[in-house]
Amino acid sequence: MEETHTMPDPVTSAVPEAPGAPGAPGAPAAPAVPPTPPVPLAALLAREDLALRQIAGPAVPDVAIHWAHTSEMADPFPYLLGGELLLTAGVHVPRDAGPERLDDYFGGYVSRIVAAGGAALGFGLAPVHDTVPPALVAACEAASLPLLEVPPRTTFSGVARAVWQLMAQARLAELRRVTEAQQSLAAAASRPDPVPAVLRQLAQRLGGRAVLYGPDGGAIAEAGREPAGPARDALRRLAGVVRPAGGAGAAPVPASATDSVGDTHLLAYALGSGEGFVLGVATSQREPGDHTVASVASVLLSLLTGEHQSGAGAARSSALVRLLLGAAPEAVAPLLEPGGGRWVVVHARPETQLPDVMAASALGAALGSPLVDLAGDVVRVLVPAGREPAPQPGWTIGVSAAVEPREWPAADRQAARALARARATRGPLVRHGARPGLADLVSRPDAEAHGRALLAPLAGRPELAETLRAWLSLHGSWDRTAVALGVHRNTVRQRIARCAALLEADLEDADLRMELWFALRHGA
Repeated sequence: MEETHTMPDPVTSAVPEAPGAPGAPGAPAAPAVPPTPPVPLAALLAREDLALRQIAGPAVPDVAIHWAHTSEMADPFPYLLGGELLLTAGVHVPRDAGPERLDDYFGGYVSRIVAAGGAALGFGLAPVHDTVPPALVAACEAASLPLLEVPPRTTFSGVARAVWQLMAQARLAELRRVTEAQQSLAAAASRPDPVPAVLRQLAQRLGGRAVLYGPDGGAIAEAGREPAGPARDALRRLAGVVRPAGGAGAAPVPASATDSVGDTHLLAYALGSGEGFVLGVATSQREPGDHTVASVASVLLSLLTGEHQSGAGAARSSALVRLLLGAAPEAVAPLLEPGGGRWVVVHARPETQLPDVMAASALGAALGSPLVDLAGDVVRVLVPAGREPAPQPGWTIGVSAAVEPREWPAADRQAARALARARATRGPLVRHGARPGLADLVSRPDAEAHGRALLAPLAGRPELAETLRAWLSLHGSWDRTAVALGVHRNTVRQRIARCAALLEADLEDADLRMELWFALRHGA
């Protein structure tokens, strides 16, 4: 049996907009653009499986279809958002109406579709009409509305599915383009000339001009094809719109702004450094993903200009070089935090997955320090003691005691043990205890010598010493030690038994446990 068009109930097929909303009677049409690229009408007409044929209206190649909608309402205006391919089988057309009445009917019908922002009209040839009414063809031609003839074998649902398929293909292509652009921008930011490299990549990806304006409004660096004089001047003025005015009581400014001069599209982004740097972009066309690509570039340039302006990046580089050349930690610490005396070391692991560079940087920002190290499955952060680390959602954290820079290595070990304890106890954050204890009664050299002597039988077996340390810190719990070390509980039992054999010691003895704990803290 020949398949026919499905015609929805005219009462329940759509919900009218609120009065005054776009698409409501009396309101100007303002298409609500979906978060997917539109489909060119030409691409839909090129689908051989649909066999659609345009029989009226201008053959404009850039007519954009945002969605397909079926309606048999005599006045579809209240139910259109704008940008639709409206599909109808002509059920609403008056029966036995004369030519003059049909001319009036279709004239009003088409004018309402145009007023609502409809992009095109598709008329099905079955089951109601064998041909497209000539009066409808004339009305669409007069109103410059593309009219498509939908053959009997093509269902409206098939047309709608084709629209969404083409949208999905366009969306996938756009995502691929944006992803490739993000990767190239990130690679450019790591070059020796990061700012010009990022601008060159941005201009190439968008096919236009990219300019970095300084706080005084002058162009610091630029790349790409230069636009015509009026557009160039307009872009400089647009950059001034988003540049902070500064001073108390200054009016807030937008973070971004857009404009156009002729066929040139202009964008301006205030960079996050807050010092008046602005990214300006001029392109001859505007693709859906262009804003995302430009936003990525603005974030990278914000980081680059922020470090350039504050000197923080140069100071950190200087500190690193001095450490590598043999300077003592206490000598370089003022470069990292002017006026900072004591520091804490933070070790952190995410609860669900391995950390990446972006997650590590975000954690450092949350803790208030850019001194971040991604070391395998643990993120280490060096934080000035005045910024007390707090629990962070999704992270398990260990925090050392506050120490002087010369004690950073010891604090690193403290943070590692605190993290192991936090993981074993399933707590969000554990701090290393800093109150005075037995270690204060013994000099550091004596404590280290005693620890090395006591633990000598475990020399060369770091896994045994680490297991013994975790086991003692968790009060001899096999299960919690296994969780902390990420091994099976039987492995913990075997290692502890081996420690007892090598040390020739009864590990159930509380006094001996205390001595071993002291030795592990100071001698290993």
